[in-house]
Order: sequence, then structure tokens, then C-alpha cells
Amino acid sequence: MSTATHTGLQGAQRPTRSRYIIMVMLFITVVINYLDRSNLSIAAPALKDEFGLDTWHEGLILSAFGWTYAAMQIPGGWLVDRVSPRVLYAAALILWSAATFFMGFAGSFVILFVLRLAVGALEAPAYPINNRVVTTWFPEKERATAIGFYTSGQFVGLAFLTPVLAWLQHHYGWHMVFVSTGLLGIIWGVLWFMIYREPRQFKGANAAEIELIQQGGGVVDLDRTARAKKAPFNWNDLGLVMSKRKLWGVYLGQFCLTSTLWFFLTWFPTYLVKYRGMDFIKSGFLASVPFLAAFVGVLCSGVLSDFLIRRGATVGLARKLPIILGLLISTSMIGANFTDSTPWVIFFLAVAFFGNGLASITWSLVSALAPVRLLGLTGGVFNFVGNLSSICTPIVIGFLVSKDSFAPAIVYVSSLALLGALSYILLVGKVERIEA
Repeated sequence: MSTATHTGLQGAQRPTRSRYIIMVMLFITVVINYLDRSNLSIAAPALKDEFGLDTWHEGLILSAFGWTYAAMQIPGGWLVDRVSPRVLYAAALILWSAATFFMGFAGSFVILFVLRLAVGALEAPAYPINNRVVTTWFPEKERATAIGFYTSGQFVGLAFLTPVLAWLQHHYGWHMVFVSTGLLGIIWGVLWFMIYREPRQFKGANAAEIELIQQGGGVVDLDRTARAKKAPFNWNDLGLVMSKRKLWGVYLGQFCLTSTLWFFLTWFPTYLVKYRGMDFIKSGFLASVPFLAAFVGVLCSGVLSDFLIRRGATVGLARKLPIILGLLISTSMIGANFTDSTPWVIFFLAVAFFGNGLASITWSLVSALAPVRLLGLTGGVFNFVGNLSSICTPIVIGFLVSKDSFAPAIVYVSSLALLGALSYILLVGKVERIEA
């Protein structure tokens, strides 16, 4: 075959779709990630009885993950700019899953607490890695859909696998909740290392797909262009990503958004069982409805945002509109305070969590705003501020609730959703990449 003919065939080459394999891999990783965040809430009622915990200690251990998860966000983001996702994600998955596994053998509150701190620290790089991978593998017009798809994994796992974990606890004890999720993560960590590669090294991706990604705004050569990867930590870089008003808009908005999420990840089962008199096993379907609603919200968010991009909307409008609408919808949670009907309680919580899902493409703004060489560090700060809610929400709710009423906690979470919407409206402004 002549060189000219060969070149012509390459020019007519149809792009492969290997990026969708990567999207599914991120989805599976997020499912495991959130199972390991929420498994403690499933076991909490049994642990409370076995270790004799009061509401203060229950809130303390439910918040333990958030302490180290938030504290390690900036170091984790710094690592993401320097270590290949193939290596860093595999190592993090295996290590946090091992800590989860050993939680099943904890014999005291202190050991359980320390292991939970370890899980939080080791999960810290996860979402900055997700953002780095999707920025590398997807053009701008597909990025929100990809983020929405993998983010939906957190709700799919919670909706369909929470009843499974509850069944395991009911029949085999709380220990198996941690043993099973830990083993799952270890196995997937090994598979991630075996399969994942950057676009140019991934055997299934042809030159046409790489060109499609690159021309659409994907940073396929991030390993080559991120010179900060080889540089020591620079406080000026941290100062840069901490000094921009538009970045603080997404940081504060993320704190408010994740406050709703952490209510569902920590106190939600206790709210249903203790304050609404529901049997969590027998009412597994009703307990899963809000998570299913959030799953639908996430998918709608990414599809709507990318649809607006393709129809010519600005990146700012396409990304911010679903987020602001979602946060405003989340305030509907307060309706649960005004009814004693179980179906209506589930309805209000489902609508609120749908809104949380609709708002969950916030990482698309990090991808669009962050300096290219500081993508991981910006994501680390974003996740640090956002996940301060994983510390605050369980503890504040523990203080606000009484033996007979959960209503003040619902008001607290609803108010934060409104504050989050105002943050995106008033602080973010025009969406354009910050130069560094």
C-alpha cells in the first residue's frame, strides 16, 4: 500500500470510543468509593448498641471520615498533578479498601474511629483524580455528561446496594458490611492498575479519537504540559487558587451542596428508623427512592448541560444553570417537617435529593476554570472546602436534634442549599480558564 493511500485511510478513520470505557471505569470506582463512605451509616444502629454510643459519639464517628478526607485534599490534589492516575488511583483504592476491610474486625470505638480516619485520608485523591481523567479523556461538549455519568455511581451504589448491605448486616452482623465492601475495593484497585492508561497509551484509542478529544478541548497531553508535576510544592500556587473570587464561588457552593449529600450519607438511616418509625430492612424500597431520584437528577444534569453547549449556550450558562436549579430544588427538603405521612416524607426527600443530583456537575466548573498546570491543586482546594461539610454536617445535626425532633436539622440543610445557589449566582461570574 502506498504512503499516500495509507495517509488517506488514516484521514478517513472513524474515532474509536475508548473514552466511554474510561467513563464506565470511573463509574465503578465511584460506586465503590461511596459504598465505603456510607457503609458506616448502615452499621451505625448496630454499632450504637454494641459500643453503647450516645448521639454525640455517634455524630463523632460519622464525621471521622470527613476530618482526614478534608485535611488531605490539598496534599492529595498536589499528588494528582505529579503521579499517574493509573498508579495513584490503584494505590489509593487498595489502601482505603484495606482499612475498610479491617473495620469489620474492630473491637472498640477507638479502633473503629482510627480506621475510619484512615479511610478518609486515603480516599482524598479520588475526586481530583476523576476530574483529571475526565479533563484528559473528554472534549468539552461531552465532559458534563461524563462527569454526570460517573457521579451517578454514588447514587446507584447507594440506591441498589444499600439494601444489600442492610441485608448482610441483618443476617451476618455489622462486621460483614465492612468486610464485603473492603474486598470489593481491593479487587477493583488491582483491575484499575491493569486496565487504565492515558489516551495515547491506551491500545483501544485510535489517532482519530485522540484528535477528536484534543480539538474539543480535552488535554490529552496533560502529563507533558503539566510542568508542575516535577516542581516542588509552591505556596504561590496555593495562594493563586485561593485568591480568585470565581473559584471561591464554586468552593462555597460545593460546601453547601455536599451538606445535603452528607445528611443522606450519615444521618438518613437513623432519621428514617428513629424519627420516622420505619424498619430499614422492610422499607428498603422507600429508603432507596431518594437515591434513585438523585441518580436521575445527575443524568439529567450532564445531558442538559452538554445539550446547551451543543446548542450554542455559553459554558457559564450551560454549567451553572443545572447547579443553581438543583440547589434551589434541594430546599424542598423542609417540607418533610410539615407532614407525618411516610409517603410524603419520602416524596420531599426524593425531590430534594433529585435537586442535589441535578446540581452535582460542579466538577465541570473546576475543569473549565482551573489553571491547566494546577488542575489537581485546584480540585484539591475545591474538595477540601466542599468536604468540610462531611465534618460539620454529622456533628451539627447531632447537636441540633433532640430525642423527639429532627426538624432543626432539616431546616439547617435546607438553608445551606439556598446559600449554595446564591454563591453560584453572585460569586462565580463569567466562566473562563484562569491563567497561571
